Amino acid sequence: MKNVKAILLIADGLGDRPIKELGGKTPLEAAKKPNLDRLATEGECGLMDPIAPGVRAGSDTSHLAILGYDPYKYYTGRGPFEAAGIGMHVRKGDIAFRCNFSTVDENMVIIDRRAGRITSGTDQLAAAVRGMKIDGIEVLFKESVAHRGALILRAADLGAGITDTDPHHEGAKILKSEAIDPNDPASARTAAAVNEFVRRSYELLKHHPVNRERIAQGLNPANIILPRGGGIGPNIESFESEHGLKAACVAETGLINGVARYVGMDITEVPGATGGLDSNLINMAKAIIEQLSDHDFVLCNVKGADLGGHDNNPQAKIDMVGKLDEMVGYLLANIDEHTYLALTADHSTPCAIMDHSGDPVPIVFYGEGVRTDRCNRFDERSVTAGGLGRIQGVDVVKILTQLMNVQQKFGA
Repeated sequence: MKNVKAILLIADGLGDRPIKELGGKTPLEAAKKPNLDRLATEGECGLMDPIAPGVRAGSDTSHLAILGYDPYKYYTGRGPFEAAGIGMHVRKGDIAFRCNFSTVDENMVIIDRRAGRITSGTDQLAAAVRGMKIDGIEVLFKESVAHRGALILRAADLGAGITDTDPHHEGAKILKSEAIDPNDPASARTAAAVNEFVRRSYELLKHHPVNRERIAQGLNPANIILPRGGGIGPNIESFESEHGLKAACVAETGLINGVARYVGMDITEVPGATGGLDSNLINMAKAIIEQLSDHDFVLCNVKGADLGGHDNNPQAKIDMVGKLDEMVGYLLANIDEHTYLALTADHSTPCAIMDHSGDPVPIVFYGEGVRTDRCNRFDERSVTAGGLGRIQGVDVVKILTQLMNVQQKFGA
């Protein structure tokens, strides 16, 4: 094969369960999707368990698995990927956290976990806490979108086995971080540093000019930073080293960009790619085609269907399937016979439970030489007629690379 390429398109949270209001169909079954059904008709279909049957996968763990990295070996927590996703350099052994700018009263009771979903001034607040040292530990902090941020603690002999300071709901006092194992001095040192960072963040931010202005406007001040989801920076080989493919990522969210950046993929910013129901998927499709000009492999994550599931909004999922179908139509019109396309989801987000479930998701491989099967519709039940059967996330890149004829042979 000459100049072979591959696209891995992941529709976040696409899978669902039958919905009474849709006549017992899933949103994917109820939607009009001629291009997705074309993939099914001309490709090879099946079901995929992102991690393993019945396991409720997170988007981070599922993407690791789908990219060929066993999450039970490599996943240490969401923090390192959130930090990498906003451009922070996470080293092996760093302890990284996702953070919220929050609002507390003088008794450390949380009034608003998201500080009124603050949209401006967080760069100034971040600058106020940046550069501190705690017990010889280097502290790195960066703001992200709205109320979000990321924290890195850098020193030798730190552990990630700690509890959160964020109680995860308003009206509760901030918690004291502690080592989960009292006989783990490395994690105890990390917990103490987190507690001190939280304390200092309040002292530095409570009278900050940004917050004085917010209070004057009747807005909740972002007067404290609460880290959570800490994890130790994992040692992961790059995607190119693992699979021999130069890779890029086209995604809307910091988490997915973080996973991609962590495995050495080039990140692309796309105008109009909001991560919401209004996201411009055609612009994302155009970015994929552009990246294929100098990359062998492009990962793309489209978020919208997941939002519909979390909001118990089947129509939103149907609408997103329509937009996804248009996106796939654009891709099919702009790739050649040397490009493979795999379409799947990172997990199911059924409207009925408004969260991730352990239900398997549909998957299809499309391209030259693929063994077509009896499936002619792309949805959760139709793909069970496909030739793939039921696979797991870690199988996906193996299947793609053998189709591309770039996989090293195992044995003689």
